[in-house]
Amino acid sequence: MELVTPDIGLIFWMTLSFALLMAILKKFAWKPILQGLKDREESIKESLSSAEKARDEMAALKSDNEKLLDEARLERDEIIKEALATANSIKDEAKADSSKISGKMLEDAKTLINSEKQAALAEIKEQVASLSMEIAERLMRRNLSDDKSQRELVDQFIKDVNTN
Repeated sequence: MELVTPDIGLIFWMTLSFALLMAILKKFAWKPILQGLKDREESIKESLSSAEKARDEMAALKSDNEKLLDEARLERDEIIKEALATANSIKDEAKADSSKISGKMLEDAKTLINSEKQAALAEIKEQVASLSMEIAERLMRRNLSDDKSQRELVDQFIKDVNTN
């Protein structure tokens, strides 16, 4: 029954030892424990604030990166448009130049063909005239060997001259 109804001396010594333990803990343990808790609380606050700042900076960097990407895409599209326009203009110029060159070559070829044709015609005329002269000369030698055929030829020339 002693445990259920404690003695006054036991209560006194228990209270005294509890008060002494509390004084020792207050002097040596509570301050360092509370200081440690305060330090930890401060470090947690600092960590949270730096995490918040880092998150804000990351959001700002992300938006900056998106802006840069958009600008780069726009610039890329512009460069592609310019390149296509340049390629098309070069292509059109090349077509025009090739048309001019082919037209000039065609004209030169036509001119050359015409000049060759004229030269060939002149040569043929010359040969025809030469052959005609030879034929006429031979015919005249044969036909004009007698007087009668000479008179007939002269009469024929006179008739031809009068009708023309």
